[in-house]
Amino acid sequence: MADDYDTRDILRPLVFRLHENVPSIVREVLLERGWSEFDKKGQDDADWNLYWRNSPFHMTDHHSIKPWQRLNHYPEAVRITRKDYLARHLKRMKGAYGSALYEFSPVAFIMPNDYVKFIAEYSKERQSVGGRPSYWICKPVDLSRGRGILIFQDIKDLVYDCTVVVQKYISNPLLISGYKLDLRLYVCVTSFCPLTIYTYKEGLVRFATEKFDLSSLDNVYAHLTNTSINKYGASYKKYKEGIGCGCKWTFSKFRSYLRIFGVDDVVLWQKINNIVILTLLAVTPLPVASNCFELFGFDILIDDKFKPWLLEVNYNPALCLDCSIDDTVKRKLLHDIVELLNYKQIDTFRQNQVSGIKAGRRSTAGESATEETPGLLTCQKVAKCASSEQPALQAAGASIRKVSTLTRRTARAHPRKTLTSQLREGMNMPKIPSQAKAETKNKHFPGARHSPHKSAQLSCWLHTPDFCNYRLTTRPYFLSDKDQRPIPRVGDFVLIFPFNEAALQASRDGTDIKSIIKEINKLISKQLPSEQQNTRKRVGYLTSV
Repeated sequence: MADDYDTRDILRPLVFRLHENVPSIVREVLLERGWSEFDKKGQDDADWNLYWRNSPFHMTDHHSIKPWQRLNHYPEAVRITRKDYLARHLKRMKGAYGSALYEFSPVAFIMPNDYVKFIAEYSKERQSVGGRPSYWICKPVDLSRGRGILIFQDIKDLVYDCTVVVQKYISNPLLISGYKLDLRLYVCVTSFCPLTIYTYKEGLVRFATEKFDLSSLDNVYAHLTNTSINKYGASYKKYKEGIGCGCKWTFSKFRSYLRIFGVDDVVLWQKINNIVILTLLAVTPLPVASNCFELFGFDILIDDKFKPWLLEVNYNPALCLDCSIDDTVKRKLLHDIVELLNYKQIDTFRQNQVSGIKAGRRSTAGESATEETPGLLTCQKVAKCASSEQPALQAAGASIRKVSTLTRRTARAHPRKTLTSQLREGMNMPKIPSQAKAETKNKHFPGARHSPHKSAQLSCWLHTPDFCNYRLTTRPYFLSDKDQRPIPRVGDFVLIFPFNEAALQASRDGTDIKSIIKEINKLISKQLPSEQQNTRKRVGYLTSV
């Protein structure tokens, strides 16, 4: 490998590119690691290794990705992070696989569309005899950091001027010294196809800064745990008994606290991992893309029976440093993300790894289709057919490569064709009505800022029965060199999916959600009821302290 490059290039650093408004800690961590920052005026457009931005990338960025590059967002990840989208996906999964499996999220009503349904549920709750009084929480679907949240008991107090989600408010949260808390869990998805999920062992426990009190629903400092709100409260800097100053703990301190009182938290974290997997399955599959990842912030609330609830999933979880605990957790988080991206020495050259051609130059006609388009649209047919069908597949593949070569030669005279059109021409497959219907449906999907036309084309051939068996030929960066499987642990990132061989196979050639759900049910059944009962007794003692 070294013979192909100038020896002066051996010590070249990796290069990062930042969009505007990216938190300063990202730059600090990358510089600490010896990276250099991308110079738009002095470097080629593809002469970078990591592009980090707060907003979604355009689909053209995914199309043109090189083997040595990584993007910090996955296409259409907003499907899980907008509150109304998440509510719809979880409702669909409840209908398909049972409410018992998806009972970790309170029933949601998207207003104003679900107003009649909400009124019916509200009236039913009011008329029930002997039940606990119901409380509700109203959240704007596209705001974050606790903005616009309203907690109410009487419907006359429900006022909104935008699309909102209304859910049952969990009025029996786990309290420590009388203060409400929730967990900010960091989840990194390195691939949605095959689905590959890592959770971060360390995280943030966020406290309200005034004691929980259902008689004062308008006191945001008692009911909301968002640091962006509580840092302006009068009690934020004061020492609070059992909590300390500020409003944050680390997961490590939380675990130690639970174990002091004899609470075995193993079952809790198993349940939380199940919530993460089941939630991400709800939006699988997303458009196939290579060399990107998504860092999510899952907000989990624990009730006084030690049951975890999913509150929401955050896009671009906050990386600002409000206190020393933030710095401790988030700085190492970013270091471990870079490790998870699994850069090789050859990536510093920012050249095609086979031919050694410099980034940004046009490839020769002799290169394969894989080398020419190493990004989103570089796919191959998964060999699942019987041996008698292999010659036909090989012939089709040769035909596709021929069409790809012809397309490159005529690119200046005609618009560049997508892989979809190349496949149709090479395999003589006319567009069928079901595909046209799927394309029309996908064009109207409300999502990230990119071309809906290209996204619809991609979703069309991904989700139809014949084309769903295509996958990227660019070797996934998150696989181990040793056994070509996802690396089980990188720093404090722990692989939670796939969690066994059956789950791995079910996610490998198109996500088989039914088989994965079956494996999750097996996993849940292994949790011993006696251990859960013992945990409840301990938690009862904990909440009484």
